[in-house]
Amino acid sequence: MIDVIVAGGGPTGMMLASELRLHDVRVLVLERQAEPTRQVRSLGLHVRSIEMMDQRGLLERFLAHGKPFVRAGYFAAIDKPWPARLDSAHPYVLGIPQPRTDRLLTERATELGAEIRRGRALVGLSQDEHGVTAELADGTRLRSRYLVGCDGGRSTVRKLLGVGFPGEPASMEWLLGEMEVTASPETLAAVVADVRRTHKGFGVGPSGDGLHRVVVPAAEVAENRSVPPTLEEIKRQLRVFAGTDFGVHSPRWLSRFGDATRLAERYRVGRVLLAGDAAHVHPPLGGQGLNLGLQDAFNLGWKLAAQVAGWAPEGLLDSYHTERHPVAEDVLDTVRAQSELMSTAPGPRALRRLLSELMDFEEVNRYLIEKVTGIGVRYDLGAGHDLLGRRMRDVRLRRGRLYELTRGGRGLLLDQTGRLSVAGWADRVDHVVDVSEELEVPAALLRPDGHVAWVGPDQRGLRDQLTRWFGAARG
Repeated sequence: MIDVIVAGGGPTGMMLASELRLHDVRVLVLERQAEPTRQVRSLGLHVRSIEMMDQRGLLERFLAHGKPFVRAGYFAAIDKPWPARLDSAHPYVLGIPQPRTDRLLTERATELGAEIRRGRALVGLSQDEHGVTAELADGTRLRSRYLVGCDGGRSTVRKLLGVGFPGEPASMEWLLGEMEVTASPETLAAVVADVRRTHKGFGVGPSGDGLHRVVVPAAEVAENRSVPPTLEEIKRQLRVFAGTDFGVHSPRWLSRFGDATRLAERYRVGRVLLAGDAAHVHPPLGGQGLNLGLQDAFNLGWKLAAQVAGWAPEGLLDSYHTERHPVAEDVLDTVRAQSELMSTAPGPRALRRLLSELMDFEEVNRYLIEKVTGIGVRYDLGAGHDLLGRRMRDVRLRRGRLYELTRGGRGLLLDQTGRLSVAGWADRVDHVVDVSEELEVPAALLRPDGHVAWVGPDQRGLRDQLTRWFGAARG
């Protein structure tokens, strides 16, 4: 029997597969598409996702294929400078097209031993107290202990489970694609800048290989957004908004997306779970979609691995929904707010001007960017120190960096006292005695996802939290 079937081989599914393989979980990834997509839906990784890559020793790979940058306009395209004091060792965005992200994460999952089968569509599933039966389109039946649906906004897994997906249907739609243009760079830049004064959802810019990425509002919401637009449709809409079609031709790919905003009612039904776009969809304002899915996988991976291994304390797997559902809910609200702020109506434009003034205050600007980039997330782990529930940024130690110690995806006790112990949990938690001038607590217990589960000086409090997050002591 397979330990975990991951339905969906996009970035969320591959990230989850890698996290599970760190704990020797037998993973099978099923992807309905026979070949990787060339569509560039996402353009980069936010701060928290960059930190996660660093935690797992992957950042150098991503930096080799991307470009770090900071720029204004990440919240509702309001033109404010990047905050000066983000709480991260990586206070930038990494520009990297999604196909490269997909490839790097697939390579990582493969290196760690995940099995990947392409051209395999899941069409049915059932579960009992011992496992899940997955039925594929070719009639194959597979048996696993758990199954995770990472199969996108139109998730087959979610529909088969009957999980509600409440929210708002699409009221607007955009056409998207990569293609060549004949307009000069000077003309292109001038016209696009003029259109974007009022229409922030419009854009035409270089994307590499002599191509340009085009985003333009559609005339109406299509009945079936899985059917791509035609080049003529894109030309027509460009002329509507810009007065010219820029001579676009020879598209590499074309697609469309809408502003539907929905959140799954539950992330777990028995032995089946949801992650990424299968659990939440929203417009791409702020570029949060792919990053939100990666962070779902980072939260779920170690918890599901613990369940498979048999040491998960009661409620650990359910904490995936408890922690990640509110995060997605907050992201959806943030995107809704940005959508309103980008409206051309008089009321939203007035509100936009007011918020622009408020963002001149450094604390307001930083708060909003921390929301968008994922580093403002704090899980509700109860009352206590301000670090509790937050991810810990990379800090310098006397003998290196914190994130260099998190490559294996285990828990970690960073002990500046030298008096504490993880005896009984050493098979699940690393004990590092070292000091940092950047850390003003005696000791901190980090979960495998880098979030702080405990801070303090005493062994008794530590033991309580070791038991809470890592199960019963052994030996």
